[in-house]
Amino acid sequence: MYLHALSTALPPTAFRQTECWEILQRSDMRQRLNRRSVLTLQAILRHDSGIATRHFALPDIERVFSMNPDELNEAFRTEAPRLAARALETALAQAGMTVGDVDALLICTCTGYLCPGVTSYVAEQLGLRANTYLQDLVGLGCGAAIPTLRAAAAILAAQPEAVVACVAVEVCSAAFYLDDDPGVLVSACLFGDGAAATIWRSQPGPSGLQCRDFSTLHQPEHRDRIRFETRQGRLRNLLDAAVPELAAAAVAQLLADERARRGARPISRLIAHVGGRDVLDAIARSCDDCDLTASRDVLRDCGNMSSPSVLFALERALQSGAPDDASDWWLTSFGAGFSAHGCRIGRG
Repeated sequence: MYLHALSTALPPTAFRQTECWEILQRSDMRQRLNRRSVLTLQAILRHDSGIATRHFALPDIERVFSMNPDELNEAFRTEAPRLAARALETALAQAGMTVGDVDALLICTCTGYLCPGVTSYVAEQLGLRANTYLQDLVGLGCGAAIPTLRAAAAILAAQPEAVVACVAVEVCSAAFYLDDDPGVLVSACLFGDGAAATIWRSQPGPSGLQCRDFSTLHQPEHRDRIRFETRQGRLRNLLDAAVPELAAAAVAQLLADERARRGARPISRLIAHVGGRDVLDAIARSCDDCDLTASRDVLRDCGNMSSPSVLFALERALQSGAPDDASDWWLTSFGAGFSAHGCRIGRG
């Protein structure tokens, strides 16, 4: 399938990490944490973590740790569709299309739950046709963008004339949680909000870029190392210290398998989910010759936005050029499951 547009969207309000520390300082939640936890937060937010700024969609971020589950759910219901619709509108404009051209809309998210899903709200906001196929993918965590593209490829294989839109959207601020667990603390310091939209067709677009050769790896024995749990009605992110090495090993295995694919073109660049500084450092050690500049730049400017992050990194990489005719780029995302995914991006 061929890429016709790629667009990203961020909430308008950005916070420096030092500002996040000041918000925590003023929060009542700080009084409920032990001294070690407070020092951990201070060390991450006031020193170099690879992140300079993050964007939050919640309109009253100062209250985020005191909001009850109903308030957080309502914030997600309001902000996730709004952010997704912004990204999709821009992508359609890039492709020279209107909402009436969309035959299928796929949206992935893990930071909130709606039934009907986010697709229903976006379809209503933008005025998609009543017979547009809507599909929501939930529960895939940070790795969800590439499985969503794989689902789009299946639709296009069945309907070659279709226009398929994919959106990855996360309101991570609606899932912020604080307690004295180190992984929970680190999580609160890494994540931000964002959305990325892509438009796909079976016919080449202006860039000639094609997505193909999907791969996946799932390791349920590591499920408890990175996942959400529900505690007192709120999402609580579990993040084990082993995640950077776990992610690096999975990515290295998928990449080695892809490079060994018979008849495939060489891979000239790796575009990875941003994860965190330690995750990217571990991937760099495990994968020879990989340039993670785009991923590090997105991490610096936006933090870890979960599922949209790998598409933000692809957008950033494309700003300085595209794959040549003799090689491909390789996208990889990873997260809850534990799972990792990959696909090639190259000229048709």
